Amino acid sequence: MAMEREKVEIQNIVSPGHVTRVDKVKYDAMKDALLTALSREQSALTIAEAKQKLLPLLPDDLFPGGAKAGWWLKAVQLDLEAKGVLRRENTKPLRLRLA
Repeated sequence: MAMEREKVEIQNIVSPGHVTRVDKVKYDAMKDALLTALSREQSALTIAEAKQKLLPLLPDDLFPGGAKAGWWLKAVQLDLEAKGVLRRENTKPLRLRLA
């Protein structure tokens, strides 16, 4: 039987008080990639732009061919917004920047 990996609790800015437990290794990998992608830019990025920039930064063993990266990007984005690390601009499409 395989050992279960450590979990981390994440928040959701659009559902205050709601907490979800997710795989810590994948969360940390996506968080690092997203923060790196955003920190390299002078302006805010759309979700699609952020995803394009962070995909090459993700470990292929966790996200083979970018599998599930969209879900993890959204989960980490909402958690980091709830924690005040990221901020969204009131634009369409939505743009993100470091807080």
